[in-house]
Amino acid sequence: MLMIRIFQIAFLTSLALLLTGCRSPAEEPIWERVKITDLVSSDGSEQVNRQRLETINFNVYIYEIPSDNIGTLEEIWPMVYAQPLQFNNFESFSANSFLAGFGQIPMWSRIADLLRSADGVQVGTVSLLLPDGRSNDVAVAILDKEQAIFYFSEKRSMIKAKFEPGQFGLRIQAEKIAGSRGVCAVSVLPVFSPLKRGSLPLLSRQEKPGDILFTATGFSLKMSPGDFVLVGPEKYNNSLTTLGGLFFSKPAGSLFFSELERKMPEHKPALRLFLLVCTGIN
Repeated sequence: MLMIRIFQIAFLTSLALLLTGCRSPAEEPIWERVKITDLVSSDGSEQVNRQRLETINFNVYIYEIPSDNIGTLEEIWPMVYAQPLQFNNFESFSANSFLAGFGQIPMWSRIADLLRSADGVQVGTVSLLLPDGRSNDVAVAILDKEQAIFYFSEKRSMIKAKFEPGQFGLRIQAEKIAGSRGVCAVSVLPVFSPLKRGSLPLLSRQEKPGDILFTATGFSLKMSPGDFVLVGPEKYNNSLTTLGGLFFSKPAGSLFFSELERKMPEHKPALRLFLLVCTGIN
């Protein structure tokens, strides 16, 4: 009997230790999840299998900040560069309230600090593995009913068009540059894709009949692993009937909390930013 009781105690003790060791670690702060070293692929044996696939890889990080902190963007935009970007039509790009800037990973830490000081939060991440010359869409906004949208065309003329239920997104396309190792040509284009009855959500697709490309509001550039593009609004527009408002505004708001000040979380109207990072060219 003594041996049986000793065995039972040893078994229960081992089980308790096992369960304790399996507990999930505490949730890390949101700004600890994306570090400079996380934005590019690490070298190591675990990457070997991935590199057998001939793809151009990106991560797209989506951030929100309270709309009343939009002044923080006035500090961020001068930190990134417009020169590497080739705009399809800069006048229309600007008229639709789009802004974009190029940077490299060592610059991100300071930008992240500014976003954190503005109570910014990361609300989404999309990983893209694009075969050479192919594209993929990052969903931004969904129309669940027919709606009129205003936007500026290549002639900077205001257009009012009715859109059926569907998805607005950013179409990312990448292509290797012959003779240039570790460099790819990237294009970023706002797009609308209709949701036909019975169809699946448009998460990954090439251009299909019915797609509407906002060509005048697109841009292109050359990127290498470690390069990024930040896309955001020139100003806050709380109207969801404009192209810029649909992409960058969230009048319904989000819950924000400050990591730097002790105060209660607040629900505020929000604006969006998109960070496109090239993580690898295989």
